[in-house]
Amino acid sequence: MSFSTPGTFRPVILDDIRGAQKMLSGVARMTAMEGSRHLSQLVGSPVHLKCENLQRTGSFKLRGAYVRIAGLSPEERAAGVVAASAGNHAQGVALASSLLGVRSTVFMPVGAPLPKVAATAEYGAQVRMYGQVVDETLAAAQEYARETGAVFIHPFDHPDIIAGQGTVGLEILEQCPEVRTIIVGVGGGGLAAGVAVAVKSVRPDVKVIGVQAEGAAAYPPSLAAGHPVSIEGLSTMADGIKVGRPGDLPFKIIGDLLDEVRTVSEDALSSALLLCLERAKMVVEPAGASPVAALMSDPGAFQGPVVALLSGGNVDPLLLQRILRHGMSAAGRYLSLRLRLTDRPGALAALLGVLSVVDANVLDVSHVRTDPRLGLTEAEVELHLETKGPEHCGEVATMLREAGYTVMA
Repeated sequence: MSFSTPGTFRPVILDDIRGAQKMLSGVARMTAMEGSRHLSQLVGSPVHLKCENLQRTGSFKLRGAYVRIAGLSPEERAAGVVAASAGNHAQGVALASSLLGVRSTVFMPVGAPLPKVAATAEYGAQVRMYGQVVDETLAAAQEYARETGAVFIHPFDHPDIIAGQGTVGLEILEQCPEVRTIIVGVGGGGLAAGVAVAVKSVRPDVKVIGVQAEGAAAYPPSLAAGHPVSIEGLSTMADGIKVGRPGDLPFKIIGDLLDEVRTVSEDALSSALLLCLERAKMVVEPAGASPVAALMSDPGAFQGPVVALLSGGNVDPLLLQRILRHGMSAAGRYLSLRLRLTDRPGALAALLGVLSVVDANVLDVSHVRTDPRLGLTEAEVELHLETKGPEHCGEVATMLREAGYTVMA
């Protein structure tokens, strides 16, 4: 996903964010700050979760969208607004527009998850499905803006958007005044930039660290080059931070104020999402779990108390199912094996008996007798097991070998 940038803007200062906070009073929730005992033990100091996944529309995006649209002139409001998004920005623009009595049109890609499309429409936007990828959808939205005079609401590259997102930073300082490190996911950079301006203006001693998915990390090469760089071939489950080029204004702020930008793997993202669900009882989308993934990947690197910003919780149920399986596999709680055994009555029952002794839960069994690679009296069994972790996986494999089975994989 890439976005053309709208040109030169005034800088964002603390007064802008404080003004945005007043504007958002009664509109955006002050979301909860929850402690995490598991992450605190892992890091060795207190870890808190700032739960923007519980914000209205399910993410922080309402903050910036509302401030941006509220700042339009009467003539601009009369022309309506338009946005392009596969999810969170779409819903933020839709609700903000409805609250302000402004007509909104949101372009979404054809493959956008149905729950997000339905939610955007229910918040009051006219939804138009266009394009297979967000770049095509974006081009359609910008063309619509040129043809109709509607104001294009950029997802991250505008001072009002950044100021609105920065109100999260002020809330963090109010709710956790002892904080020493704040970790935030980074896509185009609007949220991280806003949080950095808010926090560094009040508490310059607090570290603000950004996190990107390894498969969509445009900031490290951009920071190295000294200017925004576009990257191709984006590949990550974290669609909320899947942005191919930093915004011009967020890039300048992040380059000046962020202490570090880290990257995390897909395995780390899925494991973090699983941890949020199991330990914190939080439904979080992959992008929202990226700060937790950073903590889990390198727990000794962060000075506490730490606040991990869970930026959103809008995850498609089907995707969530796949991610949870991936996370359990990454955590060593799924084990797939192929075994050779003698093809005789009771052989499969005997194998399952061994697995019962070692307390492995069988999820799926595939029994093959007709493969030409097999001998006349052989059969092959493919097993998918639920285990208790990496050590248990090793115990299962060892027990099967000791019982005389040939473990193929």
